[in-house]
Amino acid sequence: MTTVDETVYRIRAARPEDTEAIAGVDGSFTTSTVFQVAVSDEGFAFREVPVDPPLTKVFPEDESDDGDEDGEESGSRTFVAVGADNEVAGFAAVSYSPWNRRLTIEDIEVAPDHRGRGVGRALMGHAVEFARECGAGHIWLEVTNVNAAAIHAYRRMGFAFCGLDTALYHGTESEGEQAIYMSMPCP
Repeated sequence: MTTVDETVYRIRAARPEDTEAIAGVDGSFTTSTVFQVAVSDEGFAFREVPVDPPLTKVFPEDESDDGDEDGEESGSRTFVAVGADNEVAGFAAVSYSPWNRRLTIEDIEVAPDHRGRGVGRALMGHAVEFARECGAGHIWLEVTNVNAAAIHAYRRMGFAFCGLDTALYHGTESEGEQAIYMSMPCP
């Protein structure tokens, strides 16, 4: 149990009956800053810049969810944060790759009414526990450069910039954005 701002959240492994609620979590956001990416022959740099009017990002439906594998055997887990009203307030989907001892945060979303309350940090805490159980050496994630709030949150949690893909979103609804990769050693 995690108590945040007098709201009690229970973090647990997702169950089959959570599938619809997880799909219904609104991951959209509005931001007044983005991370501008500058690429040169020597590398890349990020600079946070204001955007006016604020940018609203709505993620497209995930087309890759064709079925639900057994997380126990596949090295994958989904954790949910459930509020006092039994509503799914957020989730984190993770997967472990033994060959490079990497735990990947595949997706982490917190419903708008529950943001800023530590729900994301609590979900990440469960991901870290799972990483330790798996023997992960590091934890890795990808985030769009326009999600400044998430980038700041990940940095506060100990993640650092480790890579960039300027072409990942070409031909998608996120055309023009860049994928930023972040990682941290498994604590």
